[in-house]
This record gives sequence, C-alpha cells and structure tokens, in this order.
Amino acid sequence: VQLQASGGGLVQAEGSLRLSCTASRRTFSNNAMGWFRQAPGKEREYVASISWRGDSRSYAESVKGRFTISRDNAKNSLYLQMNSLKLEDTAVYYCAAAYKSYSNGNSNEYRYWGQGTQVTVSS
Repeated sequence: VQLQASGGGLVQAEGSLRLSCTASRRTFSNNAMGWFRQAPGKEREYVASISWRGDSRSYAESVKGRFTISRDNAKNSLYLQMNSLKLEDTAVYYCAAAYKSYSNGNSNEYRYWGQGTQVTVSS
C-alpha cells in the first residue's frame, strides 16, 4: 500500500499551496484520511482529517479557517488547500489513512502513511 504526497514547495508568507495525496494498490474510500506535519525538532502534529465520504472534517486550531481538507474517492485522492500560509506552517506534511471511517485526528487511528512532502514558508 502506498500513499504518495505531492504539491509541497517554497512559498512566501500569505501565499497558498495545494497538497495532494494519491493512494495506490488499494482504495481508501471507506477510510478516514488525514494530514499531519512535522517541523524540524518538533513532534509530528495533526493538521486535518476527513471522514470516508467527506461529511465530517476536523482541523487543528492552528490551521482552522486557513486550510481546507477534501477528498475525491473516485480518484482515490486526498487534498489539502493551504491559504494564508505562515512561517510556522513550515514542515514536512504527511498524508495518512485511518483504519476507521471517522477520525478525530488521533494519530494512533492511522495505519497507512505517505512519505511526506516539504512545505517551506518564507518571509
């Protein structure tokens, strides 16, 4: 099972990026999915999650109102639209698939992890 994250890069503060995550070898249409991030020297933290059919979405307080998580089950893909980026958003972003259909972002609920994509926000 592979989750491939892409779309990271270097962006100026207040800019936008859209991350994508595509699953291969199996479908995750029945699984909640999420985004996590890890900044240098820090623990991995939860960013956002979405239920299996997209009817429930949750966000970390630090990104609420700026980031939007979405999914397209027909394309077996997950997205994270990031707007109004801040310096503190700089991190490696990971997509993940949970073993359940709904998730509140507890990383212990996530069984499959992508390799990460670097997001760097500059001033």
